[in-house]
Amino acid sequence: MKIVFAGTPEFAAQAMRAIHTAGHEIVLAFTQPDRRAGRGMHLQASPVKEFALENNIPVLQPETLRRTSVDPQKKVQADEAYERLSSIEFDAMVVVAYGLILPQEILDISERPGRFGSFNIHASLLPRWRGAAPIQRAIEAGDAKTGICIMQMDAGLDTGDTVLVSGLDIAPDETSASLHDRLAQLGADSIVSVLDALQQSKNMNRVPQPNEGITYAEKILKSEAEIDWSLSAKEIDQRIRAFNPFPGATGQVGGLALKLWDSRIPEIGAVGSTGSVGDVLGFSGDGVYIQCGQGVVEVMHMQKPGGKKIDAKTCLQSIGVDQKQLHFLSKE
Repeated sequence: MKIVFAGTPEFAAQAMRAIHTAGHEIVLAFTQPDRRAGRGMHLQASPVKEFALENNIPVLQPETLRRTSVDPQKKVQADEAYERLSSIEFDAMVVVAYGLILPQEILDISERPGRFGSFNIHASLLPRWRGAAPIQRAIEAGDAKTGICIMQMDAGLDTGDTVLVSGLDIAPDETSASLHDRLAQLGADSIVSVLDALQQSKNMNRVPQPNEGITYAEKILKSEAEIDWSLSAKEIDQRIRAFNPFPGATGQVGGLALKLWDSRIPEIGAVGSTGSVGDVLGFSGDGVYIQCGQGVVEVMHMQKPGGKKIDAKTCLQSIGVDQKQLHFLSKE
């Protein structure tokens, strides 16, 4: 099948590679404009653009797809994208973490007679966690399961009918980084299954999303990173793992803002004492026990500003403060 692909990060690029490897022809790619990144703040292409260029796939990078934009330059880009999409032959459009809203008139092009429409890979079990950050919010909320939905797109925010749902369990030590990688692979496999089925049978069973259980995964903000130690150990553990790798949970101790990378709830009886909220109660091999509002959390890896991620025990000992005086400040 001939596919138009729209996506930006590595999560999308993995699906793009799978579609290409499965023998489908990607005739056009949409991705976000190059962004400045890294210490040198050099312009960097998205993973989707890099793959497209490596495989001689035409790329468009409009700042918006809305032809009603009041910005003249953006309107020109949107007009060019609309005309290009209207002029080429394709069978379906696949959208994965693109980062731009697709106006109804763009969706309409993909739904012209003889075409299958636009499909989105969404990293949750819809209608739970519609929106921008479903992977992080699932871990933060303590969900036991998540998955991938292949959704027939409509004009709403992740409201379209699903055509394939694949679930997986969230491990007790899962981070957003590890869950991202597992869901990226599942999403890539799932979209190939859908495209193969469309090519063979020309029909997929569309299931409307239920009206119950709708939640929204708001974008992760850097302001959420600082840990409130008055929360329960369970809530703090979930936040530390949810914010790994972005934005990275932080805790204030010894005048430093440390990144907190990996955590877990220690076994009952592992910690022999209690203390005030934020107190460092002791070490566990390479980890650190910290008193929370309810219970104790064990943090395994930390990072000083400008430093590298190391085991939490070594990190705290390098501050030069006696362990009995180590205390994480409460969030103001």
